[in-house]
Amino acid sequence: MSTIPAAPSAATVPPVTQDPVPPKADRPRRGLNANSPWFPYLLVFPLALILFGYVVQPMFATFAESVGVDGVANYTEFVTGTGVARSALLTSLMISAASVLLCGIVGVAMAFLLKRFSFPGRRLIEAIILVPAALPPLIGAISFQLLYSETGILPRGLQQLLGTENPVLPFTGIAGVLVVHTFTMYPFFYLAASAALVGMDPSVEEAAYNLGASRVRVWRTVLLPMLTPALVSASLLVFMTSLASYTAPLLFGVDRTMTMQIYINRTNGDLPMASTYASVLAVSSVLFLLGMRWYEGRRSYRSQSKGVASHRREITNPFGKWLALLASVLATMVLLAPVATIALVAFSRDGSWTTEVIPAEYTMQNFVTIFSDPGAYRPILNSLQMSLLATVGCVVVGVLIAYAVRRLDFRGRGLLDVAVMLAWALPGTVVAINLISAFSTGNAFSFGQVLIGTFWIMPLAYFVRFLPLVFRSSSATLAQIDPSLEEAARNLGAPWWRAFGTVTLRLMLPGVLAGALLAFVNGVGEFVASVLIYTSETAPISVEINNRMYSFEVGTAAAYGMLQVVLIFIVMVFSGRLQNGGRATREAAKWTA
Repeated sequence: MSTIPAAPSAATVPPVTQDPVPPKADRPRRGLNANSPWFPYLLVFPLALILFGYVVQPMFATFAESVGVDGVANYTEFVTGTGVARSALLTSLMISAASVLLCGIVGVAMAFLLKRFSFPGRRLIEAIILVPAALPPLIGAISFQLLYSETGILPRGLQQLLGTENPVLPFTGIAGVLVVHTFTMYPFFYLAASAALVGMDPSVEEAAYNLGASRVRVWRTVLLPMLTPALVSASLLVFMTSLASYTAPLLFGVDRTMTMQIYINRTNGDLPMASTYASVLAVSSVLFLLGMRWYEGRRSYRSQSKGVASHRREITNPFGKWLALLASVLATMVLLAPVATIALVAFSRDGSWTTEVIPAEYTMQNFVTIFSDPGAYRPILNSLQMSLLATVGCVVVGVLIAYAVRRLDFRGRGLLDVAVMLAWALPGTVVAINLISAFSTGNAFSFGQVLIGTFWIMPLAYFVRFLPLVFRSSSATLAQIDPSLEEAARNLGAPWWRAFGTVTLRLMLPGVLAGALLAFVNGVGEFVASVLIYTSETAPISVEINNRMYSFEVGTAAAYGMLQVVLIFIVMVFSGRLQNGGRATREAAKWTA
């Protein structure tokens, strides 16, 4: 009789073994591995290629164009020729140096008064002191021409009031250029000096007074040395902006400047000589940049004290209060006069303003024409399209370069930082000549196509000029974000691109948007580079304003300008809110972490 074997008990059944499931953090990551030593170079290579192709290589092309087939003949003519070139260089350098001095006096004085003293009208001045920063360069120059030139409102108004034969106190020539530069560029010094004064420890200054130092000596040995980094930064901005100035010399008849000679030679078809002027101007800008950096780096300007911030002093003298109130009213009128002039002239009828002090006939037709006539509306559409395209490029490239410079460790990081800021040190006329020299024929960076005379050269010029704005804004925001937030996301298994997009980029967004808005609005108001490379089909708003002025359609030109001013004011308000929102977002992120 057979026996049936007993079924094995559960205890004797061998367990089914499976490979353990690795934790999510230990799984191999798909896609780009940020831990690889090659990752920084894979990210940086295309960015460096873009900077080389559209910033550095066009500079070499301009130099090659300037030497041409005659070697250094153009440079020899520049040095030993008729004297126009040497005069243009000396005039440009003199105007730039004088602009730095005048803007420094006005900007630092205003910062000291508003941050150190309390007086009637102070809040009003603080609210409007940055109005000049809202004026595009062309509109700022035009408003001063309408106000202070020989045919301006103020000189002719004083002439009629005083019964004189000629206009009273008109600004012409170099004096007019300096007035425009001082008014439109002093905010650089005001902002830098204000920030330095607010953060300065008053105990250092008080200690100097307690040791018997006079006010002049305290200014010379304490305040000015502590302000040196701010003054160097502002001096760089003012000098380079003045050296690149084209609109003020154009409108006030100063032909012997480097930018005007570049335009004249380019218009006359002498591109090699225009390239020579551009190369000399670029070298002058870079040398000044290096010189100011060397001066700033000679010594340390940090304070070792830990005192509290300074407080404003109340003006108690009755005469001083009335004088301060009168000065506040006068300053308010001076600051608002250019914007008020553009607004007034924008409603004047074209051709009706001849010998009168102010326009005699007013109409809404200027604005109706701009928005109803396809030919008049085209410059607005061109500016918006080209600025938007350039801004998108600036955001993509600028954010990635900011991330690479701030977060990645690789050889050549400092060189990448310098390359992206190089275009900011170059005048707009130089950038335009660089692009003309590089893309008058097809090459690898234009995909074999000739870009000069096409739509695409304009947004490319805006991209090169305003990429540093997005880069600096993004870099400053990224510096305030804790890297551990992105590292936490990657430790949880997120690939680099997802951690960057969902954590870092989201926290950077306010700063990125602020820089993008600045790039966009500067593109809408850009004139200096545009005037050298536009065509009849791609003329932006600024070029249309210039053309209308020369056609004596002053009302329509001012109407275009008023649209630019309103747009810039809106962007400034929105950008300020984004900056505040960015601080709130970063604080919330810190608490969440």
